[in-house]
Amino acid sequence: MSQSQMKYLIEVEKGQPAKDGTPSIGPAYRSIYAKDGYPPPIPGLNSCWDVFRMSVEKYPNNPMLGRREIVDGKAGKYVWQTYKQIYDIVIKVGNAIRSCGVEPGAKCGIYGANSSEWIISMEVLTSLNHGCKLMQACNAHGLYCVPLYDTLGAGAIEYILCHSEISIAFTEEKKIPELLKTFPNATQHLKTIVSFGKVTSEQREEIEKYGLSVYSWEEFVKLGENKEYDFPEKKKSDICTIMYTSGTTGDPKGVMISNLNIITLIAGVKRVLECVDEKLTSKDVYLSYLPLAHIFDRVIEELFIFHGASIGFWRGDVKLLVEDIGELKPSIFCAVPRVLDRIYGGLTQKISAGGFLKKTLFNFAYSHKLSNLKGGSKTDEASPLSDKLVFSKVKQGLGGNVRLILSGAAPLASHVEAYLRVVTCAHVLQGYGLTESCAGSFVSLPNDMSMLGTVGPPVPNVDVRLESVPEMNYDALSSTPRGEICIRGDTLFSGYYKRDDLTEEVLIDGWFHTGDVGEWQPDGSMKIIDRKKNIFKLSQGEYVAVEHLENIYGGTPGIDSIWVYGNSFESYLVGVVNPNKLALEKWAEENGISGDFNSLCENPKAKEHVLQELSKIGKEKKLKGFEFLKGVHLDPEPFDMERDLLTPTYKKKRPQLLKYYQNVIDEMYKNINRK
Repeated sequence: MSQSQMKYLIEVEKGQPAKDGTPSIGPAYRSIYAKDGYPPPIPGLNSCWDVFRMSVEKYPNNPMLGRREIVDGKAGKYVWQTYKQIYDIVIKVGNAIRSCGVEPGAKCGIYGANSSEWIISMEVLTSLNHGCKLMQACNAHGLYCVPLYDTLGAGAIEYILCHSEISIAFTEEKKIPELLKTFPNATQHLKTIVSFGKVTSEQREEIEKYGLSVYSWEEFVKLGENKEYDFPEKKKSDICTIMYTSGTTGDPKGVMISNLNIITLIAGVKRVLECVDEKLTSKDVYLSYLPLAHIFDRVIEELFIFHGASIGFWRGDVKLLVEDIGELKPSIFCAVPRVLDRIYGGLTQKISAGGFLKKTLFNFAYSHKLSNLKGGSKTDEASPLSDKLVFSKVKQGLGGNVRLILSGAAPLASHVEAYLRVVTCAHVLQGYGLTESCAGSFVSLPNDMSMLGTVGPPVPNVDVRLESVPEMNYDALSSTPRGEICIRGDTLFSGYYKRDDLTEEVLIDGWFHTGDVGEWQPDGSMKIIDRKKNIFKLSQGEYVAVEHLENIYGGTPGIDSIWVYGNSFESYLVGVVNPNKLALEKWAEENGISGDFNSLCENPKAKEHVLQELSKIGKEKKLKGFEFLKGVHLDPEPFDMERDLLTPTYKKKRPQLLKYYQNVIDEMYKNINRK
């Protein structure tokens, strides 16, 4: 692939052929938007505290944080607090923390769903970061924010509390019982608990029995009144947060994120949006519902705060999400594929349920606009009449103002991405990054349908190269370069907290080895095709890259999700499938098969039908014989976090999936081996 083809990239280092047993390395590239150098530092921006402080000075009266007012048990309009009002509360809470004797070197946990109090606590912790130079993990000093996923169970919470030595924890009111389950082990370091709401007398008694102090939010804010403490100097190199990855196996890892990581990312994303004429302004509105304990939402909200924009919080119920969107009317909507899949499923179901005339009109408008988009038309010029007459209802369903939809954390199916690009009248972009790379490493660009199914080119503050994976037959120097994605730049984390051994495994000569396998596209965008670690041998010695197969099989229109399984004692693969309810019921109706969705999933004919559909796509993609599935189990209940089958970012937990479906797997192999 010649460099001239890759219009969105510039080459900054030559590739290296394999030598002395080491794999070959592809050239290092960076974004064309960094052809004159990385975006320069933003004047005055040295820390996350500066992100907030500068916006308070520039936009004191702008609405910053909002939540829906509840009147007589019903949700009303969003009620807002300004940047200056939030700043005043931040100062009081910061004074309260200092008055509790929290010293440099302490770790502060935040546990619960997204809320104004969550953001206030985060801003307080960034303001109190004690300006130490970055050292090795165990020697680092300063006050660190340690977010906790609100979906984590007591076991993981206890591990993080103890491992990070959290001394003060801010928690959602309903999470206090979960915190109490970590006692007495967590009380070795934990000394203060602050509830975002109230504290019952029983909870207070239980907590104080262990010698801890506990405050309601109102009590804690009052504790900081009429007190004054100096703000210590903050440096770019300071660690501002230790973010524990949910992990698919083993204990969570504490990823140390510095001020430099976040402010570098802000400068890079700002450059990208400006270059594609989609820059953020103080008038933009964002819906906060993705977990703030995950780096994806954290950096997006930092970006909005930097621009003096507004952030409204959802009510915490996924069933009410669309209603919250309709009331807030966000201009930017961030999502994980699971959410967009639900939106896609809901829309296609409504269209299918409509009359013949409505379906015909929709299909014509859809095909016409999609064809124009593929022909190079811009989103707002592809079919203005269709947008007005047909797709306007979809747009209004998302509040009417959404202009950018950003998907991250997992791959978004190409057919879903294409569909949403047409019907939402908005740019639908896929991004890629990890906690270790501060979320944003790649992002696709508006008005470019060639990037469908990719995560776009790198953001303009990192260098990227591919490293060959010989055991998986991926060659970074071939005509179609494929290999492990490696990233270099100031967005990279400082290491895993108390785990230098794990840090050294992935950070080599300044390059972060992501473990994800990518393929450069002719225009310079990246396509994620596999996962380096998810590879195993079948009994005949053939290697199987299971994530690659799931990406292929996941493109089957009749299924929502699939988990592929095999092991070295068997010569073939099986799978557990979440079938698409609408598609399966339609097939059953056409074939005279009765029964509800659950009974259809048990029907052998339905299983055979799904297996045939999977085989069909396997043939289209020219899979090898051993890569075809020999059996499937249909589960009507989607893989979820409640059963511990997915991480909070919707990645499959393979050991847990095997444990949960072990009997099903054993039965499938037994039945197939009988034949």
